[in-house]
Amino acid sequence: MQKLNLSQSLGQKLSPQQIQFIKLLQVPTVELETRIEEELEINPALEEGKEEQESEQTNEEENEVAEESESEEINVDDYLNDEDYAGYKMQGDGNNQREDDKEIPIGAGITLHEQLISQLGFLRLDERQTVIGKQLIGSIESDGYIRRELEAILNDLAFAQNIETTIEELEQLLVKIQTFEPSGIAARNLKECLLIQLNKKIDESDGLMLAKRILLNSFDEFTKKHYDKIVKKFNTTDELLKDAVQIITKLNPKPGGISDGLVKTQFLTPDFILTNDNGKLDLTLNSKNAPELRVSSSYSDMFESYSKSDKKDKKLKETVSFVKQKLDAAKWFIDAVKQRQNTLLNTMNAIIEYQYEFFLDGDESKLRPMILKDIAEKIDMDISTISRVANSKGIQTEFGIYSLKFFFSEGIATDSGEDVSSREVKNKLKELIDGEEKKKPLSDDKLEKLLNAQGYNIARRTVAKYREQLNLPVARLRKEL
Repeated sequence: MQKLNLSQSLGQKLSPQQIQFIKLLQVPTVELETRIEEELEINPALEEGKEEQESEQTNEEENEVAEESESEEINVDDYLNDEDYAGYKMQGDGNNQREDDKEIPIGAGITLHEQLISQLGFLRLDERQTVIGKQLIGSIESDGYIRRELEAILNDLAFAQNIETTIEELEQLLVKIQTFEPSGIAARNLKECLLIQLNKKIDESDGLMLAKRILLNSFDEFTKKHYDKIVKKFNTTDELLKDAVQIITKLNPKPGGISDGLVKTQFLTPDFILTNDNGKLDLTLNSKNAPELRVSSSYSDMFESYSKSDKKDKKLKETVSFVKQKLDAAKWFIDAVKQRQNTLLNTMNAIIEYQYEFFLDGDESKLRPMILKDIAEKIDMDISTISRVANSKGIQTEFGIYSLKFFFSEGIATDSGEDVSSREVKNKLKELIDGEEKKKPLSDDKLEKLLNAQGYNIARRTVAKYREQLNLPVARLRKEL
């Protein structure tokens, strides 16, 4: 037999105001203006411009207005219940996942496929061959490669276009398409892509001839930089091999990347501007972060007049409910924008104070180890709030624009007992690799020992991690002739 039990529990639930603030906090400056325009469009109680001085009231005046309302026995709360509040949601408060990930549409130039289709017209193909050619071009990916098997393309032509063809015919037409620009287009793998580009070169130097032989017969050895094996296999000299390697490395491994008209370029708009006045750092917000917004006075007057009317009128009750919701939404939005400004300034001021030496002259070696928790404790805020501020935000200084994420880094212990920024260690690591003898590059073990000798207590696995973060290959792949 089932039993019914009552139990009490405590839980936290974000209010609409808190949700509004969180969403605005993580919006970068470049998108804030669009977000404000959206709210202005859906809420007639929200207006642009400074608050009118005449409409400002002291606390005493506001209390008098409240007392007058009570004396007239008009209680607006009678019009509204919890469902009225819950039923109203502001723009962006729904269940849409990752609203901040929306991309701003951009204009596109001519695409890679459009370029190739235009070149297809110069081959003087019949209608059937043109359809097959367009099918092949449609299978080319954004980097310029065809990775789909020809058998699959053959089946697509049969089922979708009702065209019967053969692998041989596809191969013949594909070879013609591979003569198009950009050079190396429509290759099925990197080896074929590089060979297409080499075959277009008209000179017949010894280096070029050796480069073709290497790609045809020793591609694996070349990719692994086993140069000694290549020299022995082709009975050549180090100088000739060096010429061949230089020819190959100057080729384009991604021919589609330079011609795709849909490539997007993103620019970092600074949220903060920092100036240095003889050693005094002055921080200001980007003007786009401080819009002038106010509650519509006409809507406020409308609500005041409706609230004094007959509360038994059903239509009037609905009107009062609507007006109050819009007024509350406008106030919440304005408060959220102001809270966003204060939070941004508090966080950035704390970062500047923490990294003060760096902001004086931009010397990266003066960056201190700093994590989100350090700033959160400094301004008494949650780590998640600091994370939202650091994400997609930037600061303009006299020595460049920096993302706020740039200033956060782990700490590495030194022999002196102090902690240094992992960014400083990465700079030292890059200096060692840049200055190494390229014929005998330094292994991670040797790099670890050299860094330890300089006083950085770092393990080999950490060296490997930092090297990968710097996009530097292992020693074997850094080897040069």
